[in-house]
Amino acid sequence: MEYQEYKGYREYFKELIDTKNLKELKTTISELNVVDIAEIIEDMDDKEMLLVFRMLPKEMSAEVFSYMERYDQLRIINSITDTELTSIIDELDFDDMIDVLEEMPANVVTKVLGNTPANERKLINEFLRYPEDSAGSIMTIEYVVLKPEMNVKDALEHIKQIGMDKETIYTCYVENEYKMLIGFVSLRTLVVSDESKLIKDIMVEDVISVNTLEDQEEVADKFVRYGYIALPVVDGEYRLCGIITFDDIMDVVESEATEDFHKMAAIAPSEDEYLDQTPWQLAKNRLPWLLVLMISATLTGGIIDRYNYIIAQYLILSTFIPMMTDTGGNSGSQSSTTVIRALATGEIGLSDSLKVMVKEMTVGIIAGGILSFVNFLRIVFITKVQLKIAFLVSFTMFITVVLSKFLGAALPLFAKKVNIDPAIMASALITTIIDTVVLMIYFSLAVKLLPIV
Repeated sequence: MEYQEYKGYREYFKELIDTKNLKELKTTISELNVVDIAEIIEDMDDKEMLLVFRMLPKEMSAEVFSYMERYDQLRIINSITDTELTSIIDELDFDDMIDVLEEMPANVVTKVLGNTPANERKLINEFLRYPEDSAGSIMTIEYVVLKPEMNVKDALEHIKQIGMDKETIYTCYVENEYKMLIGFVSLRTLVVSDESKLIKDIMVEDVISVNTLEDQEEVADKFVRYGYIALPVVDGEYRLCGIITFDDIMDVVESEATEDFHKMAAIAPSEDEYLDQTPWQLAKNRLPWLLVLMISATLTGGIIDRYNYIIAQYLILSTFIPMMTDTGGNSGSQSSTTVIRALATGEIGLSDSLKVMVKEMTVGIIAGGILSFVNFLRIVFITKVQLKIAFLVSFTMFITVVLSKFLGAALPLFAKKVNIDPAIMASALITTIIDTVVLMIYFSLAVKLLPIV
């Protein structure tokens, strides 16, 4: 649904509320997708949002709630009774419930836990203790467990009895008596196998799993690599603790990608949507890096000031500064973006650093050679300056491109080596570093090649 459609529905809902045509409102809502409903009501005021939300059927309201932004969820929680809140929480999938509680203030969590059975409250507390952004914090306990001594007939009957309450039944996990994960079996295998066969005879023992403390970004890499719709999560003793499903990891991928984009643009990451942030919040996220880059850019001013005497004698040199710094920044950004992307997708690792550096240096030599040659011809035949100056600018251009490619590849790899997010070493920072280096090279060569009076 496009933004204009969401806007149209909001206006239509408000009109129905104003005219007290609640029957039509309830009918219209029930025909919409839960994701769209969450998007439609998020910009309504508290009173209108609550009214529309209460018009939803019980099971539908829980789904809509799970797709709402954290801020809007909190608006709902602060407006409903404890009984209504308990009803919503009970209808949520376990992993969605944990996601909600992780983002809520302590008083809200206390309110929810106070209305939760003791055994479930203990389990929730265990999940809330997992480190943020770890596999344990995003897993769910709603999966199917089979025993190796079961036969296929009993396994299928077991799935029929409990399947409706599980996140997925397409992959069933096999535990021994010590709760240790020993294999898995797909629903397809169960359906086509002989009913008398034992699970231990048809299960796959080579299980790809993740640890509860493993970073969610590493978990996402495993999903991409192996193409599974779910992965089991185990503790240090290989006991099955939960599973992570593909839809949950898609949220992680989107979040990590958004965070990387923000860092590459020199913006502090934020989980809030753009339109939900005030101008002050947006400015606050951008100002720190802008201040750092502005102050660091004074280095280039200092370099130009230091070589004022040669600029005064060869004023034409100043006209080539923007071209060289822009080319250097663009060349470095190309390399850094390519390397950062390859690191994020697992195409390359630190063990490939030498290969990457050699490849980018080769690219730099090829690109730098062509750019400097074309530039030399342009300066000589169009700008019509001295051959020495044409050579100076073109040679500096060559060195600039080669060095930019080198730094563009080296800095993200270095960041990865020292456990810093490589996305930080993106275009904004690369450009600032390269501008400083380029000007140093340019004026140093000018001093060597041009006669100074």
